[in-house]
Amino acid sequence: MSPLPSTHKALRQDVYAEPPTVQTIPTPQPTLGSAVLRVERAMVLNYTGDIYNGKRQYPYPVPLTLGSSAIGRVVALGPDAVALKVGDLCLLDITISARDDVGGEAGSTFLNAIIDGFTPASKKLMRDVWRDGAFAEYVRWPLENCHVIDEAKTKALGYRTEDLMYMSKMLVSYGGLGPGCVNIRPGETVIVSPATGGFGSAAVHLALELGAGRVIAMGRNGEVLKQVKEAEGEKGSRVECVGLTGDWEEDFKALKGVSGRGGVDVFFDVSPPAALGSGHLKAGIMALKKGGRVCLMGGIRGDVGLPHERIMHWNLTVKGKWMFEREDVKAMIRMVETGVVRLYQEGGIKPFGTRCEGKYKLEEWKKAFDEAERVGSDGFVLIEP
Repeated sequence: MSPLPSTHKALRQDVYAEPPTVQTIPTPQPTLGSAVLRVERAMVLNYTGDIYNGKRQYPYPVPLTLGSSAIGRVVALGPDAVALKVGDLCLLDITISARDDVGGEAGSTFLNAIIDGFTPASKKLMRDVWRDGAFAEYVRWPLENCHVIDEAKTKALGYRTEDLMYMSKMLVSYGGLGPGCVNIRPGETVIVSPATGGFGSAAVHLALELGAGRVIAMGRNGEVLKQVKEAEGEKGSRVECVGLTGDWEEDFKALKGVSGRGGVDVFFDVSPPAALGSGHLKAGIMALKKGGRVCLMGGIRGDVGLPHERIMHWNLTVKGKWMFEREDVKAMIRMVETGVVRLYQEGGIKPFGTRCEGKYKLEEWKKAFDEAERVGSDGFVLIEP
């Protein structure tokens, strides 16, 4: 590998909620506990524009380099690196926690370059150490957040680098569906609500790949639900679509109509903020069989009512989950590398939301943000610095 250049280009925001600019800044150097990587692909979330124009009111320090999850190649390493090697291709996880907060008591977790978390510890960690994101030619990243991808294995399966970015969407769902939360088992019936967004549609695909016997996909947009089902190819026969009304009794009736004799094992919810007050949460919980499990993710802000009597008498387990753990990232990569979880179905059929709808340079950031918003959950957009 050639030596690091003295400067590089990055998409920077100097004033909160003001438009960013592409700037030439000093190239980050490796320090203890870090690696420097050349960014190859960086995900543009469909709401990226609303993060950085202030509409979502996510707190984060400025100035900073914008960004989200990415795939990069190691070009330099800190002196304490023993496993990573120069040249390694890595998935860069934006879910960062303090190394001395092993049990999470300090609540130090935050999302790099997106939101500074919910405690003084997380805000300090982002402000003082890890604020800059991956919309740049080079990034400095925590060693423990650089997850190596075996290129030989993924190329043998026919995956391109941009295909691998879909893992970042599935990872959020795996945080809730995997062993760190409700841990779905082969043959179980899973409700995914709503299944029409990027993370919800990824949850439908992931649940099927993990062996769910049936997936009940809920959502308000019937046409998108149909697309989610059809995009699973033959496995789509195991998907039932249920329209959401927001009235818990109507939604409960619809769920019972398709749940079958075995009942529902898992209710996975990844609702957006706009779902506050919707009755579908109660409907999903009421549809569970005895001993069922609930995973609450998503962005609902404020309190929600839960059917206490049902939860108690039916021995239901309710868990919340924000993002995922480091071991989840490693597990996801291994499952993709070995073909246990596939990014494509037989015949090259791509699950809903896996299409790369555009690749843009840093200077084209406005087009990238606008296109990501337009595409929504239908696919994803990348920045290639």
